Amino acid sequence: MRAPISIVIPTLNAQAGLPQCLAALTEGLHEGLIRELIVTDGGSGDATLTVAEAAGAVIVTGAPSRGGQLRRGVQVARGEWLLVIHADTVLAPGWTRAVHAALDAGGAWAFRLRFDAKGPWPMLVAGWANLRTRAFGLPYGDQGLLLPMADYAVAGGYPDIPLMEDVALVRALGPVRMLDAVAVTSAERYRRQGWLRRGARNLLTLARYLAGADPERLAQGYRR
Repeated sequence: MRAPISIVIPTLNAQAGLPQCLAALTEGLHEGLIRELIVTDGGSGDATLTVAEAAGAVIVTGAPSRGGQLRRGVQVARGEWLLVIHADTVLAPGWTRAVHAALDAGGAWAFRLRFDAKGPWPMLVAGWANLRTRAFGLPYGDQGLLLPMADYAVAGGYPDIPLMEDVALVRALGPVRMLDAVAVTSAERYRRQGWLRRGARNLLTLARYLAGADPERLAQGYRR
């Protein structure tokens, strides 16, 4: 019986975090869960693709747009299930137990978020993300997304937009449940910009998107 999951990782100059992300996936290989690893790159100028090739990944390249990158990556996936994670996210040990249970239950799932930082602000921001997921079924991409390929197809897949592609897909899927497993994601942007400022910007960006703002314009503001 073939392993059920295709891992899809979007990358852009991700050589710093990608090795740790990939190392955490080894648990899934040992458990017979991972059929293939797909890295969908947006034109990295660093050693991202060298790292991906060394890991045996299928590499897809194209224009830098996370929605477009993910859409291209999923198009070559052959698994019955998808697990989409970001290159700066590391699945905490023991994640395969929760994934086994999710495969039996069906439906779409996200991981419980934690940052690679300590203190009240990381706990508060991660707590809000987890509450948003539990209460509204609305995770972000840095929490990972596990779902059947059939559900992905029915929802129409990732739209080719530079921002909020994760929210767009989740809204089309319907409520996403939370796995009893943790995804540890990088706090680098929060450290650089400030936890309150970055958190407020993320919340405002989500509100504007839900109100109908153009994702292209949102992405320009998000990157500044």
